[in-house]
Amino acid sequence: MLDFLDFSFLDALDILLVAILIYYTYKLLKGTVAINIFLGIAFIFLIWKITQILKMEMLSNILGYLLSGGVIALIIVFQQEIRKFLLMIGTTNMASRTNFLKQLKFLKSEIALETNVETLLNACKKMSKTNTGALIVLERTNSLDFLITTGDPMNAEMNQVLLESIFYKNSPLHDGATIIRDNFVVATRIVLPVSDSINIPSRFGLRHKAAFGISEKTDAVCLLVSEETGEISYIKDGSFVLYENYDELLVKLRNDIQ
Repeated sequence: MLDFLDFSFLDALDILLVAILIYYTYKLLKGTVAINIFLGIAFIFLIWKITQILKMEMLSNILGYLLSGGVIALIIVFQQEIRKFLLMIGTTNMASRTNFLKQLKFLKSEIALETNVETLLNACKKMSKTNTGALIVLERTNSLDFLITTGDPMNAEMNQVLLESIFYKNSPLHDGATIIRDNFVVATRIVLPVSDSINIPSRFGLRHKAAFGISEKTDAVCLLVSEETGEISYIKDGSFVLYENYDELLVKLRNDIQ
């Protein structure tokens, strides 16, 4: 009768790991159409467990076969989410967030340069005043080499004039996104995957959806200048990062990429 009181450390660890798994699964799916599918599957799983406890064998067997036979279908439905989850597991970005790698700068290549955040924001501020649309993707831990083939490769050290020239409305390079790695512009006219998130307000166009898309699938962050309003948006992990002024944006950006 009191077997449930025999609660060991492994039981607590088991519950904690399951809670973490559910949390990150929800975080990955939140705001997408897939969240409704996930909730449906979770409901069926809950009913299945209840039927097992109540020893309703026929219904339990039917639900069990339904769940076990749908693994391949789930992989197909959630392929993008599974890919991002594996990237999250394999990334070393967690170490950078805890400032561990910042204390081990000798591990970096001597020729690697930190991104000049002030120059980057000054260019965005200048383009904002003229309502010049821009989408800048800042590479972090996950490599963005798979995107470079969709645009024009470049290997130029970043500066304000270069960025303004790229996104000038009559420039052949202004369409698409620009990727910055360290302090170098490595590609322009990049075609980004578009997000299917239902949380993006309808007033935002393809430029915003593309920024959301790449930040959902990788740990890259995006700076975006709206062509309609001139507003500068900072997008990270598939959502807007709010800020009150440029100084606060500068601090947030510097903490995220350096």
